[in-house]
Amino acid sequence: MLGLLRKYGLSADVVTNGAEAIKVLETISYDLILMDIQMPVMDGLEATCHIRDNGSKVRDHEIPIIAMTANAMQGDREKYLNFGMNDYIAKPIDSQILLSILKKWL
Repeated sequence: MLGLLRKYGLSADVVTNGAEAIKVLETISYDLILMDIQMPVMDGLEATCHIRDNGSKVRDHEIPIIAMTANAMQGDREKYLNFGMNDYIAKPIDSQILLSILKKWL
């Protein structure tokens, strides 16, 4: 994934779970989040709810969040959008779909 982002001229930071993402977002502003749904400690849905909570210390509660998951069942996209995510991409990642999503939100 990092290689694809670099290929598109983008830089990224990586965290291993949602709790780390929240901690980083309290001090650093980003343009977009590629949020894995299934992570240890705090999953992507819980992290998204925390990011969208105006009472949290996250710097940008409106940052675009793109759900990334191997769950590609019918209704999953709507579920993630209802949790406050802005878009969705299924794994394995198709580079053209990723590029289209990045262009849409950046």
